[in-house]
Amino acid sequence: MTTPSLGRLTTVPPRQVWIHEARDFTPWLLQNVDVLGDLLGMDLALDVAEHPVGGFSLDLMGRDLSDDSVVIVENQLEQSDHGHLGQILTYAAGTDPRTVVWIATSFRPEHRAALDWLNEHTGPDTRFFGVEIEVVRIGDSAAAPNFKLVAEPNDWGKQVKAATSAGSLTERSKLYLEFWEKFLNRLATEQPEWTRAKASTPDSWYDLPTGSGGIAYSTAFTLQGLWVQLYFRSPDPAVNLSRFQTLYALKDKFEESLGESAVWDEKPGKKAAAVYVQSQFKSVDAIDHWPEMMDWVIDQHVRFRRGIQAIGGLGTLLDQSGAP
Repeated sequence: MTTPSLGRLTTVPPRQVWIHEARDFTPWLLQNVDVLGDLLGMDLALDVAEHPVGGFSLDLMGRDLSDDSVVIVENQLEQSDHGHLGQILTYAAGTDPRTVVWIATSFRPEHRAALDWLNEHTGPDTRFFGVEIEVVRIGDSAAAPNFKLVAEPNDWGKQVKAATSAGSLTERSKLYLEFWEKFLNRLATEQPEWTRAKASTPDSWYDLPTGSGGIAYSTAFTLQGLWVQLYFRSPDPAVNLSRFQTLYALKDKFEESLGESAVWDEKPGKKAAAVYVQSQFKSVDAIDHWPEMMDWVIDQHVRFRRGIQAIGGLGTLLDQSGAP
């Protein structure tokens, strides 16, 4: 039997690849956000570098496209130190993020413990990640990033703890947590390009990103049953109405590709708007029908994406004002 010839994996000092943190590493991360997004299990968009917070400059700021929440990233091309721990807390106070990411070449045990403590003692809407930078190569190959999570939130634990402390973790909430977990597992296998998200939720809905924080592909258990919808959720109601009306003007082309008629809900008097289709499934309580529910949901998401492509893509709906 022939013994296979294998290369040796070696590490490369990060500063051999990125000499300067602000001039080299931060721009690289901004252009290669998928590396960090894959590691965090997050549909991540980073679009602001050196964001001012008081007299300091935050390295990167962006959004989690699954819920349009703020994400901040602080980089350190050296071992973690007390100064940067203080900075990330200052930046968090000035930007109100849901996700805080601290990147360093290595983490001192006390700083890793500090991130764990923050995750344990903050609410479910705040989460802290510690990411170690590692660069590797095999033989004479090009250097490649191999980032590692050394601190992360326990999303399930935080959700359960928050719901329990509020007395609101009902049996229905537990079912939603389990349903969305199974749904995300299906997507990871069947449609991995749709989302990098890994965390479930006790809510009755789950949003998937479109690429714009102001519009989501949403699945929801409503009083009328299980829906899939294109949900317009910009903070500006006028933006939502404009995008909804733009799509409605292309209704025939959209529905032809969708393969059925949709319900067009302008939601008068409310901030949001939606276009949805409704299933025959009435409640998450019907556990035996979860596989069929998920089959229907995934098929409808395929149809909605096909409909958006038929009208020229998501850009057709986005205004020129730069609204999210």
